[in-house]
Amino acid sequence: MSWMDLLRMSSSSLKRRKLRTFLTVLGVVIGTASIVVMISLGLGMQQSMYREIEQSGGMTSITVTGKEAGSSMMYSDSSDKEEATKYVTDDTIKELQQIEHVKSANPTFEMQTVALSGKYLGYLDLMGMTPEALKERNIKLQDGGTLPASDGKELELVMGNGVITSFYTKNGGGGYWDTGEYPDIDFMKDQMFLILDQDSYFQSQGGGSGQTDGSGEGGTTTPLIIPKKYVVHASGVVEGDPQSYNANYYYVYCDLDTLKEMLKKEFKGRVIPGQPSTKSGKPYKYFAYTSALVQADDMDNVEAVSNEIRNLGYQVSTNAEYMDSMKSQFAMVQAVLGGIGAVSLLVAAIGIANTMMMSIYERTKEIGVMKVLGCSLRNIRQLFLIEAAFIGFIGGVVGNLLSFLMSFIINILTGNGSAAGLDGNISYIPPWLVVSSMLFAVLVGMTAGYFPALRAMKLSPLAAIRND
Repeated sequence: MSWMDLLRMSSSSLKRRKLRTFLTVLGVVIGTASIVVMISLGLGMQQSMYREIEQSGGMTSITVTGKEAGSSMMYSDSSDKEEATKYVTDDTIKELQQIEHVKSANPTFEMQTVALSGKYLGYLDLMGMTPEALKERNIKLQDGGTLPASDGKELELVMGNGVITSFYTKNGGGGYWDTGEYPDIDFMKDQMFLILDQDSYFQSQGGGSGQTDGSGEGGTTTPLIIPKKYVVHASGVVEGDPQSYNANYYYVYCDLDTLKEMLKKEFKGRVIPGQPSTKSGKPYKYFAYTSALVQADDMDNVEAVSNEIRNLGYQVSTNAEYMDSMKSQFAMVQAVLGGIGAVSLLVAAIGIANTMMMSIYERTKEIGVMKVLGCSLRNIRQLFLIEAAFIGFIGGVVGNLLSFLMSFIINILTGNGSAAGLDGNISYIPPWLVVSSMLFAVLVGMTAGYFPALRAMKLSPLAAIRND
């Protein structure tokens, strides 16, 4: 019996029992869609991680931190690391640049600032970076945007696409998180004022008379300082709307040297917030950075460079370490989600086995006739395995179509991942997952049909023919 004969007989048998075939295929559809969608959720998180790493310098990026300086939003797990013994200064940057296999080393400084625009007040996480470091961050800007100028004339800002949610009305009317409406600010057109000395600003707004140095009766009061309001404007806005989360969502970027000059003028004779000071409260001559961004010349040299920097007395974190830790977590998530979906496909396999077994009972006489006419046992086994494979294949095709529809709905409902704090879709279905699920559905179908096929092979021809 040829393969075409087997295919024709198998399809004909399935068509004769349309309702039973439909219900069996439906089980495979649900099982396949469940597995694909569940695994796609883990893959969506993984893709978001890859994009975030790419936006923060790629796999060769190394973040070096010393003693605390500035105010950073970056999370650092130092529970199993030695505490840094040095500040990150200009001398540190020169030292890092001399290390073998270091392609570049650039300082960064982060601080909290206040911005005013019309009737709105915003709390910004300002990050000063060198032009080289800003380019390495791969920030995608909206049309017409450019990176901050480094000529030192005026502080230019690159606004994260989610910074608008950090602005509130001054009269207590609330902001986006209170009203659900975005503040009426156009960063590229509207005038903005930046206040670097937050403490003095809020004291002046609160009507305070000054700052108290020390505690208790012996404290002395210093005159109230009116902070300067610096006119600034945005040179660009990060690509995406406020609903599209990414690694640059909340940050405001500016040129580091320009920011340093402004801080030195603003806090002349005083300690800049986050900077180290002497026991008498005087500022040091050097400037301490929040961190340094180091780029290794090759991913294979990242670990060696990291170890050498640690030996210098600094804390080190790399994107490669972050990816390794996250990969193991994502593997566990995908295994759990895939296991949940596999339960549905297991139920479908039981349905296939039941359908094939019932088919054998109903076609006992037909099987006996085939054997009497000389049909080999191998052909009989192939006949039933092909029928089971058909059920798995059809269920796999429809299940994948359903999974794409479900994935689309999930992404729409979650705002393309923004509701879950992801940079991109929460559900991602790559081509290999589609092909794998199809093959898996066919394999499950054939496995479920194997034992019924063996039973068909063992039927006695004479007993089968006499069967009513």
